Amino acid sequence: MKRLIQNLKKIWAVEELRKRILYTLLLILVYRLGSFVILPGVNYENLTTDTGQQNMLESLLSLFSGGGFTNASFMALGIMPYISASIIMQLLGMAVPAVQKMQNEGESGRKKINNYTRILTIIICALQAPSYLKLYVESKGAMPIEPSSFWWSQTILVLVAGSMFAVWLGERITEKGIGNGISLLITVGILSRLPGSFFAEFGKSLEAGNLIILVLEVVVFMLIILATILIVQGVRRIPLNTAKRVVGARGAADSAGARNYLPIKVNSSGVMPIIFAQAIMTIPLMIYSGASSDTESIGFLQSTLGDIYGLSYNILLCVLIIIFTYFYTAIMINPMKIADDLKRSGGFIPGVRPGEETAEHIDDVVSKITFPGSLFLAVIAVLPAIAKLAGVNDGFAMFFGGTSILIMVGVVLDTLQQIETYTLNKHMDGLMEGTRVRGRRGDNELSGF
Repeated sequence: MKRLIQNLKKIWAVEELRKRILYTLLLILVYRLGSFVILPGVNYENLTTDTGQQNMLESLLSLFSGGGFTNASFMALGIMPYISASIIMQLLGMAVPAVQKMQNEGESGRKKINNYTRILTIIICALQAPSYLKLYVESKGAMPIEPSSFWWSQTILVLVAGSMFAVWLGERITEKGIGNGISLLITVGILSRLPGSFFAEFGKSLEAGNLIILVLEVVVFMLIILATILIVQGVRRIPLNTAKRVVGARGAADSAGARNYLPIKVNSSGVMPIIFAQAIMTIPLMIYSGASSDTESIGFLQSTLGDIYGLSYNILLCVLIIIFTYFYTAIMINPMKIADDLKRSGGFIPGVRPGEETAEHIDDVVSKITFPGSLFLAVIAVLPAIAKLAGVNDGFAMFFGGTSILIMVGVVLDTLQQIETYTLNKHMDGLMEGTRVRGRRGDNELSGF
């Protein structure tokens, strides 16, 4: 602990790093304050009335926005539209040659893709804003009495502007802060719900007169975090032999082939399979509920797809997560491209011929480690339901697994890596003695956000 405090003091003494941390904290404060600025004309008292009808999608979006979704703030849509737009652009990069060309153009291509992503974000926001007002705000009885067309227009514009403002904050944190701006804002939104959920569980245990249960819950929570870190950091190292080039009278490793192994992550798909699966589980119920008046059918869907702690819901969720893990891993990792890059750089896998055989070998390794990775994601996804069955309250149970735990662990590791980089550049010790923080993104994978 003493060594950690000393390192924190040294970090604070670095002027550039101190400015970046303070700038990041300031923008995070602005983001948090924005989640409490209510849309004009909305009845906030009706929003706070608990009707017991909050579904999984509402809980997920509220978790990501730090409560802005349930508060009907001007940043209620948060940065989820930007994430959706980024995912769409990634998918287009696999199927559309024009997007593939931009991806291969370096910095100029990246700027073009970012511009198209922002335009697509605005379009998604414009489509989601009326649905949000209709399906959530109106269902809570919080709409103004006889809202005019002008109110609808201005509120939709405010929601679009609020979402783009959140994206702007994330980009500023990435450029002038400590990095990972979009992911960091999501993590802040998630962590903002943790203290209230924990104290609610503490009050429940105190009222029952049994604090031992709370201690056991905290211990289990820490063990889950530890297991998540091990899986997120876990990689399968494929050994490589790299070409050498002669400099003067001695040999030196070529800079393009400096690695002596190819890292393939156990969880290459990150949190995206869980998000996809939860969205698919929820969207049919929302669409059918709005389009049908058959209460019996709606009741059946509600009991199967709407009960996030039910057996049928979690079994179907696990199956979808395993399917989407293979699907998203196939998008994230292109064995043929990796094999071509190795061949051009003079690297090769011992005992495997360059080219097609190398691609087949990498594909075989990825297929084998994807299965345990998909099982891990499925277990993580159902842990909140298990925690709920064990007596944990709904709010605190959400932190025992699902998207929240994966995002928190991944982003915290990335942020520590950013700080670690600055401290090492200043010839200082890292945050943790005797180790180096490794980020969750390897050389062979793209960012999930």
